[in-house]
Amino acid sequence: MTVGSLVATGLTKAFGGVTVVRDVDVEVRPGEVLCLLGENGAGKSTVAKMLSGVVRPDSGEMTIGGEPYAPTSPAAAINAGVGLIHQETNLVRDLSIAENVFLGRQPTRGGRIDTAFMREESRKHLARLGANLDPDMPVSGLSVAGLQKVEIAKALALNAKFLLLDEPTAALGYEDAEQLFRVVDQLTAEGVGFVFISHRLEEIARIGSRIVVMRDSHRVRDFDTADIEPDVLVETMVDRPIDRVFPDPHAHQGNVVLKVDGLTRSGSFRDVSFEVHKGEVLGIAGLVGAGRTEVARAIFGAEPAEAGTIELAGRELRVRHPKDAISAGIALVPEDRKQEGLLLSQSVSDNIIAASMSSAATGGMLFARKIRRIVAEAAEALALKGRPDQPVGTLSGGNQQKVVIAKWLLTEPKVIIFDEPTRGIDVGAKEAVYQLIEDLSARGAAVIVISSELTEVLGLSHRVVVLSRGRVTGILSRAEATQERTMALAVAS
Repeated sequence: MTVGSLVATGLTKAFGGVTVVRDVDVEVRPGEVLCLLGENGAGKSTVAKMLSGVVRPDSGEMTIGGEPYAPTSPAAAINAGVGLIHQETNLVRDLSIAENVFLGRQPTRGGRIDTAFMREESRKHLARLGANLDPDMPVSGLSVAGLQKVEIAKALALNAKFLLLDEPTAALGYEDAEQLFRVVDQLTAEGVGFVFISHRLEEIARIGSRIVVMRDSHRVRDFDTADIEPDVLVETMVDRPIDRVFPDPHAHQGNVVLKVDGLTRSGSFRDVSFEVHKGEVLGIAGLVGAGRTEVARAIFGAEPAEAGTIELAGRELRVRHPKDAISAGIALVPEDRKQEGLLLSQSVSDNIIAASMSSAATGGMLFARKIRRIVAEAAEALALKGRPDQPVGTLSGGNQQKVVIAKWLLTEPKVIIFDEPTRGIDVGAKEAVYQLIEDLSARGAAVIVISSELTEVLGLSHRVVVLSRGRVTGILSRAEATQERTMALAVAS
């Protein structure tokens, strides 16, 4: 039987008196990929959450195939054939992969949970994504990319008529993303309809059928094809032209600030050595699983190295805990902001000042007026959308990332490591983050940038360290660091 379209008319939603979606119409047709674009805070994720029963609209109506559709919960939406893959993973970390894939809808056989079926179905859907993972392992041991694959496998197991993908590739490298796109191609051919939300504009033409652009809670423009020039999409989203994506890097001639020599952690990386100079942006490139994040976490003390040395300004630094790194002037904007970068139940203000409550940046004493000024300045610098007293967990993913960045900037670090700095951030806000990275290095900070987007690493960096399978396969100057040469080193054995 042919499934009709998922149609929403006049969707409106407000949180705390702030309207985040206003009178939005959306139609998702079977066998197509509708791309939903817009800046952070435009309302995209809220639309997806209303379509999937995560939040209920204040007004508006929805239908599937002409029949009323008003889900009161995600379970009700799933029963109607609508599933959502969240921008941030929503998995229970103490449960296994298979238990997460079937959470809340465990199959039974003879009155008992059919664990064998759960295990086999989970393995099958993970294999479709190119993920060779043991369904019995707890998800707490997975990388961010691994968690996202489990989230996607969970949605595939729903056999849904409509799937809503909110930044599904944000934590994936090129190969993993392409694997997902092949699954989407297969499912659209079978008649599944998709909503695809992404800030990676190069993915839109590859995966999309049509485009809807949102701005400031409204639907502002439709495109009947996804083959649209990125510049046109950017100007439609931000309502202004963007002349440059990456700022021109300044020349740096500073002394060595950070020296890593022979850093090793079994199972993650081995014999990693490099230097970062004052005023330099050093990129770290490599495929997902190459050890990029693990090296950053070792420098920050989150997962200390087992061998090798770390020197800061010529002195050996013993980093056994993040507090050691913070005290020395090292900051890490982590890959997983939700788990490691934020206090989700606390306010924007509390999060921004959390790492600098006794630093020179705040003068060591915090008064209400000073806090308001500090937060206002940070919010303006990063174009942060959100009230100072608003719980940070209620912000969009991109605005949460800006809060994490603002928090570390206040500590005035000597070394700042950005691990996926623009994950989930829109194109307009990316420009501000890129300029901020350039400004930090121009003021003398040593900056490390790790990103799954190769163009981002190459566009920002003075030099690029390339990792493959946990070891350094090359260090390239800006002139040497072409995409072809960097990728060749990234796949070197």
